[in-house]
Amino acid sequence: MLDERTLHGCDDHTLSEHAQGECDCNKNDNEKHVHNGQGCNKYNHEAHSHGTHAHSHSANKTTLRNSFLIIFGFMLVEIVGGLVTNSLALLSDAGHMFSDAAALALSLFAFKFGEKKGTLQNTFGYKRIEILAAAINGIALIAIAVLVVIEAIRRLQNPPEVASLGMLVISAVGLAVNIVVALYMARGADTRENVNMRGAYLHVLGDALGSVGAIVAAILIMSFGWGWADAVASVLVSLLIAKSGYGVLKATFHILMEGAPANVDTSEILAAIGGTAGVRSTHDLHVWSITSGVNALSAHVVIEGDMSVSAAQEVTHEIERKLARLGIAHVTIQIETGAHGHADELICEIKGGEAGHLGHSH
Repeated sequence: MLDERTLHGCDDHTLSEHAQGECDCNKNDNEKHVHNGQGCNKYNHEAHSHGTHAHSHSANKTTLRNSFLIIFGFMLVEIVGGLVTNSLALLSDAGHMFSDAAALALSLFAFKFGEKKGTLQNTFGYKRIEILAAAINGIALIAIAVLVVIEAIRRLQNPPEVASLGMLVISAVGLAVNIVVALYMARGADTRENVNMRGAYLHVLGDALGSVGAIVAAILIMSFGWGWADAVASVLVSLLIAKSGYGVLKATFHILMEGAPANVDTSEILAAIGGTAGVRSTHDLHVWSITSGVNALSAHVVIEGDMSVSAAQEVTHEIERKLARLGIAHVTIQIETGAHGHADELICEIKGGEAGHLGHSH
């Protein structure tokens, strides 16, 4: 059974800055863990060195902070300009910038909060808050798209007078700012694998698409007098934004439901474990993501014969080495003999009830 000393045998700074699951346990602790069915993964640095995601945690934070400062600074300029010139269009665009700044700030807060050390009450730490922040950003994208569509429908029924020249100028400037920030984020942070970064990035990209739609609409209004172009462009852009928001929400829901990581092939994992010398079978397998790029695994591994503790430990270490190369950052192996008393079901249904493994349905 893990005690407080075992929990804090892991370097919490390493957890936040490196592979978030790398433990530095001494030999005696490892032997006790193997005897009790636990293994401390000493080889997680191999998974991180193979680069399952291109950019580091610190790079993501730096990029978010700088992007926030650019967006927030331009938003203040637009507010001042709108108040001085009495321009509703400028103040409206400042509102769009505010939504971007809020999304970036939320993502940055999640990265910072996620660095808090784990406790006996939160043994995995606070990394999962990054996924919650991404989910909020995904919901916000969909909500914004719905509100814009509702307003567009109202305007199609009664098209208002649009100051097309001012709309064109403001949209062009807003587009330039969003393009700069979007390119900076795409090159300086992990906007593909890290779902928290992707949620913030899509907010900026969505605003850029909105500016493109506004520019096209302004040109059509100036050239042909098509007042409805503004509303139609808004609907088209909103559909794209809603699609992006749904993608983020789907990814976060999968992680929150403890689904297998998208970048991990469970058949390869089973082959790696089963191909290890001394392993007879595997059951009660669980593979999930703690946060983006930090994958975890627990499994019961049945060994052949009556191995000594040190021999079983070597089997565990070999499994850990193999899984590290497959992108698993945190591994817990329960070693069992053929007399373990469980059915050899790969996926066990977890039920409430008595404590311990009796809560599993086999």
